[in-house]
Amino acid sequence: MLNPDHIQNHLDQLTKPPGSLARLEDLAARLANIQQTLSPDAKPRRLVLFAGDHGVVNSGVSAWPSDVTALMVSNILGGGAASSVLARQFDTALKLVNVGVSGDIPADANRPDSISYRDVVIRKGTRDLSLEPAMSVEEFERAWQVGVEEAELASNDGIKVLSCGEMGIGNTTPAACVTSLLAEVPLEYAVGRGAGADDDVLLQKRRIVETAVAKAKKLDEKEAIASVAGFEIVAMAGLMAEASRQGLTVILDGYVTTAAALIAERLQPGIAQNLIAAHLSAEPGHRLALSHLKLQPFLEWEMRLGEGTGALLLMPLLDAAAAMLTQMATFADLGIPKEATS
Repeated sequence: MLNPDHIQNHLDQLTKPPGSLARLEDLAARLANIQQTLSPDAKPRRLVLFAGDHGVVNSGVSAWPSDVTALMVSNILGGGAASSVLARQFDTALKLVNVGVSGDIPADANRPDSISYRDVVIRKGTRDLSLEPAMSVEEFERAWQVGVEEAELASNDGIKVLSCGEMGIGNTTPAACVTSLLAEVPLEYAVGRGAGADDDVLLQKRRIVETAVAKAKKLDEKEAIASVAGFEIVAMAGLMAEASRQGLTVILDGYVTTAAALIAERLQPGIAQNLIAAHLSAEPGHRLALSHLKLQPFLEWEMRLGEGTGALLLMPLLDAAAAMLTQMATFADLGIPKEATS
């Protein structure tokens, strides 16, 4: 088994002062450790976006109406969204999986070849978690299985690096519930402004999250998670769990995907060792959620878009990390004693 000391020794043998490439070396070490090789692959890679709506939006937790989810899904599939553009730029296949969008997704004959679509709607939006459980345990299992299937498909297709992201208006509310429930992040950090909530909306979010989490804590574990989660969040958790079992490298995006990682780690302990945290979002609870998973983000750009955009921005850095490990000469190659460079 390739251990961290072996990887570090190899990095220190490369023709550079030890540690001089700083976080790039950390990224290379993480990639090598996950793939258990000193010649890791950053390609082929795929971003799977899961889309779903949330009944809790009707209780005033979002600055945007649920109708926007379907419109944005169409934009992603048409190639005009931020995730579509960045995936194309960074040579990453994009797949969108509809697990619970409440609106209709129009057929798009002009969809780019690099973007694929799967429709497996479990329900047209979760229930309002402020009034009743967001989903049943049976619906939770179905959403989880969709994610498992996507990880299996990726593995069968030879994908080496798999990322997931989400599209769902209002999903920072269930993400905050999950983060508070599973990582015990205090309410004032767990609940942020999401996609632009004003002070009144933020206060409403906090009230709803506090009450929903208190109710969830009285339930059995899976029932509790189901009561406050979202279909796209659970599907991402299933993907992470199965991708980890398959030995794939999984790139986390922001706050909502990290909430999914908390679910996956709780139900399948140890999956976090196959995760790479791409970035730290502007949501205040994200750092604490990552800390709970013992993950350190590589970018801190205060992003809060979602759609897997933060994960996509890490892709060229993964390319650089893999190239450093596989293409740089060592001091031994040049006949230079390593001691001479110390």
